[in-house]
Amino acid sequence: MNPHYDVVIIGGGIQGVTVAQAAAAQGYRVLLLEKTALAAGTSSRSSKLVHGGLRYLESGQFGLVAESLKERADLLRLAPSLVKLTPFYIPLYRHTTRSPWRLRLGLSLYALLARFRTGSSFHSVPRRQWDTLDGLSTSGLQHVFQYWDAQTDDQALTQAIMHSAQSLGATLIFPAEFRQAAIIDNQCNIEFRQNGQTHTCSANVLINAAGPWVEKVAERISPRPTPFPVELVQGTHLVLDGELRQGCYYLESPQDQRAIFALPWKGRILLGTTETTYHGAPENVVPLAIEERYLLDCFQHYFPDHRISVLSRFAGLRVLPAENSAIFQRSREIYLQCDRQLKPRVIGIYGGKLTTSRATAQKVVRLIKPSLPVRSAKADVSRLPILPIDLP
Repeated sequence: MNPHYDVVIIGGGIQGVTVAQAAAAQGYRVLLLEKTALAAGTSSRSSKLVHGGLRYLESGQFGLVAESLKERADLLRLAPSLVKLTPFYIPLYRHTTRSPWRLRLGLSLYALLARFRTGSSFHSVPRRQWDTLDGLSTSGLQHVFQYWDAQTDDQALTQAIMHSAQSLGATLIFPAEFRQAAIIDNQCNIEFRQNGQTHTCSANVLINAAGPWVEKVAERISPRPTPFPVELVQGTHLVLDGELRQGCYYLESPQDQRAIFALPWKGRILLGTTETTYHGAPENVVPLAIEERYLLDCFQHYFPDHRISVLSRFAGLRVLPAENSAIFQRSREIYLQCDRQLKPRVIGIYGGKLTTSRATAQKVVRLIKPSLPVRSAKADVSRLPILPIDLP
């Protein structure tokens, strides 16, 4: 028998699982297909931050920052075991492009957009305390700001949200490779492979939440959705030996003035990230030697006395709009591509951030509601706790 679902989702990253949770909470019959494992791609290769995006203020993305800060507050409330406030330090030197007054203005706006919720405060670190900042260089140091953002285990958060979706009735199948879908009238006929066998199902709506593979999936849908011009951008992180005991550091790369984060991570130091245009198959992405050198040069510039030992490295891919502007300045807004304006049958999720994934899921559910049968809601995700799960 060909099972029928209200919603079938392709992709078990943070975007896919949050849509699964939001749709299941509304009482819809949900199936999520994941090719390898939950958070196997970008959703386990991020900077592990749930943050408002302080740097997005410079490019005028105020709406995105406000939404991110609201979502940060919600995740701190709903998932306190997985999302935790952490102090961040911004050192300003003679060579730094941003002045103290400009940073103070930006942090004030950040607090305002956070509506002065918990974690919106900031202050200047007294000069007498600079020597306590994990070996941060004080040569040419003029000012240090401390503010707050949040850290998470991105993989554990993804798994916990999917577990929540399953508790609401969503079905997860993995490893399961999506093969193709045919859109006929108001139904999607879907084919996938599991354990060497071909299976079929149908759905009212198909959600393409495949992250870097979003266009690969779109190519297997008939009729093919209109292509959306995007670029894949590689971000590399390094895990270094050593510790940062005081918190996280928001650094300006002396090479190109990009933001680099040095973060405490499971008793080690997480350093990232880069932005390198990527043209290969998403599954083949690997850190580049030039990226590693770039990150280490920045770290050594600010922490010259740290002994450098790279324990591991990883790279993930962002989906960004294809534009002529510099990658660092491009919008991080989500783009939802519907196959038709009224009663969509296919929605592709392009881009997005871990922090705003739950807000994106709510937008998706609102878009697909006219395409779905009337169901009785099971839960309010704005009040639903996200609990860590114990893995075997």
